[in-house]
Amino acid sequence: MNSQFASDYYKVILLSLTTTYHWLMTYWENKQQLPPGKLIDLGGYQVHCYVKGVGSHTVVIDHSLGGIEGYFLINEIAKITQVFIYDRPGYGWSDSSPKKRCSQEIVRELDQLLEKAKISPPYILVGDSFGSYNVRLYAHYFPEKVSSIILTDGLHEKGMLNLPLSVKLLKLFFLSGFLMSILGAILGLIRILGNLGIFELIKPQLRKFSIESRRMVKRSFYRPQHWVTMAREIWNLETSATQVQKANNLGDIPLISIKSKTFFEPSLFSFLLPIKNTNHVREIIHEELFKLSSNSRQILADNSSHFVWIDQPEIIVNVIRELVN
Repeated sequence: MNSQFASDYYKVILLSLTTTYHWLMTYWENKQQLPPGKLIDLGGYQVHCYVKGVGSHTVVIDHSLGGIEGYFLINEIAKITQVFIYDRPGYGWSDSSPKKRCSQEIVRELDQLLEKAKISPPYILVGDSFGSYNVRLYAHYFPEKVSSIILTDGLHEKGMLNLPLSVKLLKLFFLSGFLMSILGAILGLIRILGNLGIFELIKPQLRKFSIESRRMVKRSFYRPQHWVTMAREIWNLETSATQVQKANNLGDIPLISIKSKTFFEPSLFSFLLPIKNTNHVREIIHEELFKLSSNSRQILADNSSHFVWIDQPEIIVNVIRELVN
């Protein structure tokens, strides 16, 4: 056996062991780690939702593209009022959906889910990043069910449909990354990186959250369907932006827009990114978000990147407490 053949042979063995470990762990998780909430059938696919706390208002959280960050704060919000989080189809414990991953379809699913889960309004809608499209559209269709809206570094179609070339290329870069991550998840490489603490190394602020909440979030990222769904959502992002254009006048519904200081954190790698152009788009976005309601207010998260839920979660909790009280 020559050295090159031996090297390739051991690589194949290592890859096989890694993949086998990943799928054994996935099987064990599916058997041992039951979903914290319940699964509701939406016509051929099941969606996971989790309700906690008691109160006169229910906080309904729609996550960012690829995110299930509600698990980080559900215990804190539940101390204030009832909170409802759900894993959009393809994420967390939810099945993938055969339907288009765009805001119109997501809003239809959300309302159906709330009805089947018997969650009565009024709702305080919280939309993070891409989730801001969904809660806006929900409030447009069902204003009588919505008491107020919180957007955490939300998006607006005026900026998103007119991206500079450098930011469009960045979007394609993210999409290609999601597609490569599908293979990484299939082979179990993302699970290994997660178990080694790479997520916390990249984003040290994650350590402020409990091990259990981090485990529930990481669990989704280890699965190929998570990355497939991210790719589907970003592929349909322009479709969602077009759909949400009808939701540009929300009347006098109280709306609080939390604006991060910057999109990207300064780092050794961020100098390669179009930070200036991205932040210019963000300024346009936040100007437009402020116009959505005659009862709007903006709060600056002055120590936060785009990931307000991780960088300054206390701002979100305080805003919810203020609205409930």
